[in-house]
Amino acid sequence: MPAQPSQNRPPHALQRHLGLPSAIVIGLASMLGAGVFSVWGPAAEAAGSAPALLTALAVAGLIAYCNARSSARLAAIYPQAGGTYVYGTERLHPTAGFAAGWGFLVGKTASAAAMALTLGHYLMPDHPRALGVAAVVAFCAINLLGVKKTVVASAGFTSITIAVLIAVVIAGLTGPAAVQSPGEADPWGVLTAAGFIFFAFAGYARIATLGEEVKRPEWTIPRAIGIALAVTLVIYAVVAFTVISVLGVGTLTGSSAPLADLAAAGAPALEPLVAIGAGIAVAGVLLSLLAGIGRTALAMARDRRLPGGLTAVSERFGVPWAAELAASSVVLAIVATLDLAGAIGFSSFCVLVYYAIANTSAITLDLRAPLPWIGVAGCVVVAASLPVASVVGGLAVFAVGAVWYAVSERAYGDRGRPGAGG
Repeated sequence: MPAQPSQNRPPHALQRHLGLPSAIVIGLASMLGAGVFSVWGPAAEAAGSAPALLTALAVAGLIAYCNARSSARLAAIYPQAGGTYVYGTERLHPTAGFAAGWGFLVGKTASAAAMALTLGHYLMPDHPRALGVAAVVAFCAINLLGVKKTVVASAGFTSITIAVLIAVVIAGLTGPAAVQSPGEADPWGVLTAAGFIFFAFAGYARIATLGEEVKRPEWTIPRAIGIALAVTLVIYAVVAFTVISVLGVGTLTGSSAPLADLAAAGAPALEPLVAIGAGIAVAGVLLSLLAGIGRTALAMARDRRLPGGLTAVSERFGVPWAAELAASSVVLAIVATLDLAGAIGFSSFCVLVYYAIANTSAITLDLRAPLPWIGVAGCVVVAASLPVASVVGGLAVFAVGAVWYAVSERAYGDRGRPGAGG
């Protein structure tokens, strides 16, 4: 009698539920989030002019494309939970893998907390922390019910977000066009603006992070990442062109809610809809982000880089429940106690380092392929162009990670390497 599938899976393995449509939804939900509602103000301030801002969008899109191609190739070869943590470990060295995983965990945990607070500020400005805490608890519960529930919820959030963006763009285009100031374009400012905009793109790796739950990963993951990134780039280009045309770079620079200002220019009645749409977009990203953090923590715990108890996987729902609960608990603690206004900056720094390692791992697949080399250079240059506080904070994060890595090496030695531990 043939063995049941559950008997053939290795310990702590996840089940493959996600097809191409589901993987695309996860990618879209991860990218069409808070960034598209908030990134244009600081990006415009850094860029200094409309052409420079559009150039920054193109630079961010190029880097994202290089990163996506590298991630897709690697995910097809290593369809496991953990993303670049696995690729860096397998293709480069366990130190590189740990740096990627550590950067992802810390950067994305801070980003998740910031998004939870952003959700509160949009929808319940008098009590943002309370709503942020409630959102993290609710989304953790959804993720614990299985990745299928995550996909269904993400699809709903993404559909509403796209509908709101379409409505706002149409409303904005009905208003008067702004008189554009020529401004002064600073090449370094273009790179800084690209760093801010890149934060809005960075969710496509969530597909690779969930690679262990994707059906036919070698076929599905590359296509899902490419389609999700292409759709997102088109949407961002349309939104960027519209806000520049209607508001102008001068107004954008001083705007903390550019899409609300865009709606006000053409249809003031849509302003409350923008607030709701922004809250829903943030909710979609937060949901998938918590899932991605949990999967990376699971992969690192399997290799004894994090406590072994985080490897527990639910037999009923097929999710890494211990890692999900741990990640959500850390996010809750940050939401409840800290002001994370500056968290996005060093989160972006950590994510760019993460993708630099992904591209370097992809270089080992084919030294002559140009895109990974472009991706590495782009990530390093844009990370260095971020505000000084973000760079210093990011470097401090990796310094702490280096200490933890040394401790785990001393405690486990070779048992910490893939396949040696649990």
